[in-house]
Amino acid sequence: MQKRFWTILKVLIMLLLLMPVTAHAFERYNRVVKYDKYFSKYSKRYFGVNFDWHYFKAQAVAESRLQADARSRVGALGVMQIMPKTFAEITRKNPGIKGTRKQPRWNIAAGIYYDRAIWNLWKAERSHIDRINFMFGSYNAGKGNIIKAQKIAKNKGLNPNTWESIQSTLPDVTGKRSKETIGYINKIDEIKVVLR
Repeated sequence: MQKRFWTILKVLIMLLLLMPVTAHAFERYNRVVKYDKYFSKYSKRYFGVNFDWHYFKAQAVAESRLQADARSRVGALGVMQIMPKTFAEITRKNPGIKGTRKQPRWNIAAGIYYDRAIWNLWKAERSHIDRINFMFGSYNAGKGNIIKAQKIAKNKGLNPNTWESIQSTLPDVTGKRSKETIGYINKIDEIKVVLR
């Protein structure tokens, strides 16, 4: 009987360890406030005072865990994981971004500015949260891939302006990489819920 108890206990512990991370795991980022002034400032500048800047902090947590020195295997750099070509394009269009992508302030400013450029693409009739998901999905997968997924959705008789439709058609465009993008959106949503 005692052996069975220990076996069950071991199985329960293993199950707990293998369970996916919950949103509570992201609560610790509420204590990381060193960049909050930049998320707030550039959110107001590029999205207006009523837009919740916590979306961009959640995005940065998903991108880099708020690590200024984060570097991806493909060359994305910084808090917002900006690619070199993207940063060059952003600074060409917005001379107000004066620093380098290695500097957290300018990396965050560039990321939020880029989000705004993407946001402007998705003006069709859709809910606010769908528009946010289209923006972040484009940031991750590229706007061209989201547009292709929309065309497939429309051909399948789905509403091409809902994120739910894009989730079902993105695998037809990006294959297994679609899981990364869908997971990215879900992770941002989970993080945003606990940020304050």
